[in-house]
This record gives sequence, structure tokens and C-alpha cells, in this order.
Amino acid sequence: MPAKDWLAALVVVVAWGLNFVVIKQGLSEIPPLLLGALRFSFVAFPAVFFIKRPALPWRIIIPYGLTISLGQFVFLFTAMYVGMPAGLASLVLQAQAFFTVLMAALFLGEKVRSHNVLGMVVAAMGLLLIEQGAMPGSVPILGFVLTLVAALSWACGNIVTKGAGKIDMLSLVVWGALIPPVPFFMLSWIFEGPDAIHASLAGITYVGVLAVFYLAMIATIVGYVLWGRLLSRHPASKVAPLSLLVPPIGLISAAVFMDEHLAAIQWLGGVLVMLGLAINVFGPMLWNQLRKSRLLLR
Repeated sequence: MPAKDWLAALVVVVAWGLNFVVIKQGLSEIPPLLLGALRFSFVAFPAVFFIKRPALPWRIIIPYGLTISLGQFVFLFTAMYVGMPAGLASLVLQAQAFFTVLMAALFLGEKVRSHNVLGMVVAAMGLLLIEQGAMPGSVPILGFVLTLVAALSWACGNIVTKGAGKIDMLSLVVWGALIPPVPFFMLSWIFEGPDAIHASLAGITYVGVLAVFYLAMIATIVGYVLWGRLLSRHPASKVAPLSLLVPPIGLISAAVFMDEHLAAIQWLGGVLVMLGLAINVFGPMLWNQLRKSRLLLR
């Protein structure tokens, strides 16, 4: 890739890695369901008036908005609100890669390869170590489970996107963002209450404002625009593995800005999760290289 595309990729992975620290900051002033409503309201408006609707039926756009936008962030924001650390959230959320493989096999008839199974087993061992190695109260089981459900929601959105064929991702992200604000506001009204909503909006400071701006404009609009351009210019095999850099940036930024620290066994768990992801992504390439090496030695 040319230097400008490497720079674009760096911007994306840093933006997405820092995303979790920003969520934590936003949740310090805004309750999770209201934060989701504000995020996607500013993703959709005013962009929807300037970006053409994707050439897709609403039966694709609506499920996309309900899964990747509403479902994922209802559970992720709530998980982090009840105590899921930012760094670990960035790592555990990557379980979406394995959920996507399983759901593609279940609903799209795709084959689960041996490297997929190996990657899932290794990553599952890592997730177990992360939870088991937590100090009492440091990683609430509810937050851990909700983050996994968020990953499952992301995977559902991936299946919706995969079934839609070749699409303009920016257009889909903006128009898909029309779906979650109303459900988010309704859920906030029911579970967080009008008093909490009013108090949050009345007392919001620059921290909350900047968090909403970052989540809507940087993490969502800028992130997806640049990522979509990279995917359109280069093979997915070169671009997709770069997302493996997001969890390390999430962990490092959480340590630097939020003073989050992992136990040694949790670092081991994190390494296993990353190894599982790498096996899932690079497995076919490594297997082919191994076969070529064997043939040369004969």
C-alpha cells in the first residue's frame, strides 16, 4: 500500500482503539442508553441529507441498524457502564470474528475450516483466563457477558452486510444510523428515566460533548469512510488483519489514560485471544506456506 493508505489505516486503528477510553469518559456524564441515542443521532444528521441512500432495500438497512448499531452498543455501553474495563472491552469485543464464522456457517452455508476451529479454541481459552484472572469486582461477570453479547450483535450485523453483496459502506453506516436513535431514546426513557435524561443533558460538560462528537464523527464517520476506501483499493487479506491492532491500542490507551492494569494471567489471556484471532485470519495463508515448504523439501 502507498504511504497515504498506511497513514489512513493507522488513523483508523488508533481511532477505534481509543474509542473505548472515550466511551468510558462519556459514560461518566451520560447514561449508556442516552449516549447511544446521541451518538447515532449525530451520525445520521445532518449526513443523511447529503449522502445518497444505499442501493439496498429497507429489509437490509433496518436489520443492519438494529444489530451493528443498536444491539452492539446497547450491550457494549451498558457493559462498560456496569464496570467492564475499557481495555478488556476492546479485546473481548473481538469475539465477533468467531461469532461471524459460526453464523456464516449456520445461515449462509459457509464451511468452518480447521484453522477457524483452532482459533476459536485458543481464543476461548484466553477469554476464560481473562475472567478467571480478574481480581474480585475488577471485571464484573455481567459486564463480561454483555460485552460478549455485543460481539454477537456485531456478528449478526456482519452477516446482514455479507448477504447484501457489494455496497457503499459509508452510505450504509449513515442510513443505518437512522434506525437506532428512536429505540435508544425509548429504552433510555424507560430504564434510565426522564429525570436522569434531563439531569445528564443539563449538566453536560465539554467532556460529554467531546465524547459524543468523537464517537459519532471520528470513530464512526471518519473510521468507516477510511476503512471502506482501504477495502475498495486493496485486497481484504491485506486490510482486514490491520484490525488486530485495535485491541493492543485499546489496552495501552486504557492503561495510560485510565490507569487500568491487568494481572499477569489476564495478559496471558489477552495474548491467547490475539493468537486465536491471528490463526483465524492468517490460518489459510500459513497452511499454504507450510504445504509449499513441504513440497520443496521433497
